Amino acid sequence: MAKRPHIPVLRRSLLEVVENQLREGTPPETRATLDRLMAEGFAREQAVELIACVVSSEIFDVLKNGRPYQAPRYLAALRALPRLPWEGKE
Repeated sequence: MAKRPHIPVLRRSLLEVVENQLREGTPPETRATLDRLMAEGFAREQAVELIACVVSSEIFDVLKNGRPYQAPRYLAALRALPRLPWEGKE
């Protein structure tokens, strides 16, 4: 799996976003993705980190390109896991 630079505060914040989504059930696709990844053999921690990669990619795209958050794009990236959003992009 491709790794991004490790920044502890950022990592904790992204994991918190995922845990909040899971706790609040919004979007429900986050829970469905967690369940699917775990059924595919990923440990819960690994699955949450993969979902956090999608959150990170979405935030980066919004900030870099000045585009608004787009739920369909986010949900498509969740469905594509474990393929990471930046895999295949250059």
